[in-house]
Amino acid sequence: MANYIDGFSFPILEKHLDRYKEVAHSVGKIWKEHGALAYYEFVGEDLKKLEGTKSFPDVVEAKEGETIIFGWVIFENREARDVANKRVATDTRMGDLIAPLVDPKDVIFDAGRMVFGGFQSFVEVE
Repeated sequence: MANYIDGFSFPILEKHLDRYKEVAHSVGKIWKEHGALAYYEFVGEDLKKLEGTKSFPDVVEAKEGETIIFGWVIFENREARDVANKRVATDTRMGDLIAPLVDPKDVIFDAGRMVFGGFQSFVEVE
């Protein structure tokens, strides 16, 4: 159990889910080319707030008509993640895929409301 993950979550307008799904599929392939073992994204389905907690919509400041994407990218270890992050950051295909999502005329993805971070293995129950 030595894997390392990058986890992320952000809001997205429900009307843009089909368009975003195409982009996410391509993004996942690029991450895998650069060293990710696996790439996952899930769309919110049961996002109820429990008493005394914050919900995903609260944390990412979701607005009317938005749902939540929650995903993670699995790497062999942090070193592999760091190398992949550098490679992905300079891969021009990523810019080409992301640019339409952040176009000021039709913003689909608001990076300012995204939460993310790197996580090392802690508990594994099989």
